[in-house]
Amino acid sequence: MYDGEDALDRALFALPLEEPPEGLRASILMATSYRPAPAFSFLELGAIGVAGALAVWFVVLLVLGGGSLFVHTLATISSVISRALASPSTLAWLAAGCATALWLSLFNGFAPVTATSYRSGRRAGR
Repeated sequence: MYDGEDALDRALFALPLEEPPEGLRASILMATSYRPAPAFSFLELGAIGVAGALAVWFVVLLVLGGGSLFVHTLATISSVISRALASPSTLAWLAAGCATALWLSLFNGFAPVTATSYRSGRRAGR
C-alpha cells in the first residue's frame, strides 16, 4: 500500500533543519517542569473570595445605615447558638463524638489507614 514511503522518508530526512533558538529548552523547562507552585490552591482562593464578598456586604450594610439591624441579627444568632449549646442532650452528643474521635485517633496512632503499599509476589530480599 505504501510503496513510496521509503522515498518520502529519504526526502524528509534530507531537508535541512534549523537550529533551535538559544534558551528554548530552558524556557520550556521553566514553563513546565520547573514552574513554581501557585501561591494559593483553588479552595484557598474560594475562601478568600467568600471572605471578600462578606466584607463588602458588611461595609455596604453599615454604609446604608443597617448597623443597628446588623447588631440585632448578631445578637439573635448568638442567643440561638448559646441556647442550642446549653441543652444537655447536645452537650452529651458533642462529648460522645469527641471521646469517640479521641479513642479512634489513639487506637490508630494518628496514622493513615493505608500507611504502606503492598505488592503481592514481591519480597523485600530481592
